[in-house]
Amino acid sequence: MPKIATRVSQLTGEGALAVFARAKELEKKGRSIIHLELGEPDFHPAAPVVDAVRAAVANGRDRYVATRGIAELRSAIGEYLKRTRKLDVAAEQVLVAPGCKMALSLAMMALIEPGDEVLYPDPGFPIYPSFTRGLDAKPVPYALCEKNRFQPDLSEIASKITPKTRMLIFNSPNNPTGTVFTAGTIAGIAELARKHDLWVVSDEVYARILFGGEYLSIWALPGMAERTVVIDGFSKSFAMTGWRLGYAVAQKHVIDALDMLVLNTFTCTAEFSQWAAIEALKDETNAVPAMVEEYRRRRDLFVSRLNQIAGFRCQPPDGAFYAWVNIEDTGKSAEQVQSILLEEVGVAGIAGAAFGAEGKNYLRFSLVSAAHQLEEALDRIQRATMHWRAAVAR
Repeated sequence: MPKIATRVSQLTGEGALAVFARAKELEKKGRSIIHLELGEPDFHPAAPVVDAVRAAVANGRDRYVATRGIAELRSAIGEYLKRTRKLDVAAEQVLVAPGCKMALSLAMMALIEPGDEVLYPDPGFPIYPSFTRGLDAKPVPYALCEKNRFQPDLSEIASKITPKTRMLIFNSPNNPTGTVFTAGTIAGIAELARKHDLWVVSDEVYARILFGGEYLSIWALPGMAERTVVIDGFSKSFAMTGWRLGYAVAQKHVIDALDMLVLNTFTCTAEFSQWAAIEALKDETNAVPAMVEEYRRRRDLFVSRLNQIAGFRCQPPDGAFYAWVNIEDTGKSAEQVQSILLEEVGVAGIAGAAFGAEGKNYLRFSLVSAAHQLEEALDRIQRATMHWRAAVAR
């Protein structure tokens, strides 16, 4: 029998999906499960966005379109980034893709050669190292440690740069820690990229979900627009996960390379969803600020109560919608705690090793459920502590 290409064996999945599958099995058996494993907002797109997609379909906007996205959306993205991040981005520097993951994959395919080394955050989005291996390149982790408030150690990054290093990836706010990289950290990464002539992929999918301050994109720093690819999209900030809409921002010659990959793969992103995305970017109902304020309330509720439960500690995240929870004081492994919470009290979270070796003593909870469900989850977690409370007391 013909064999599957070896590159597929280098890929790994996402731990959240495995936990979700088990949680759904338990639900089929009649169990009550509170889902805190997936990074999917419980919000839905604002009414004008839904109206816009209906109108687009009704008006026959369901045809093949430009491989890099309709001009109107690419221009709107440039205006949006100017308004929200003070970036100067022309329409020709934008490519629209069916999801951020696809935009990220296109950028990595266009810029990484076999044998290259790629620096990525640990803990971090598991697709970074997975797809790097799939391209026959070498993923090289740099640590985000609790003692540093999950900011990267620039000296560690510098020590891991070799002549084979081609790219540095980061995302801020970070998934899973919720950390927003400081201006000093961003400047330090930029300095290293310029010094060593690196590509930088800045995953900014959570850029609008901040609980304080203004977002600083590395693209805006001197000499960085020419070597940076910004990845962003509509899933998180606009609660449009199933719409599959993302985009890459880069210099035109990079976008041209991504466009050639589009031409050879999926041809184009659905036209009607692109017209609706223009409406989302306007956010005339202020749905995004309202959603972020709700996430702030959930963060404050969840973290404050969780820190009172034996065996857990959690630094309040600066952005995104995750709680990154240290469980080492339980005396159990993160996998054991994950299993106890899911199987015995019906709370689905993810053992942190799914995000890298640095996550071995952590669980990630997504704060994507209503406040009353989070309250119930916390009550259930409290009940589960019977499995380790005596050990914590000693």
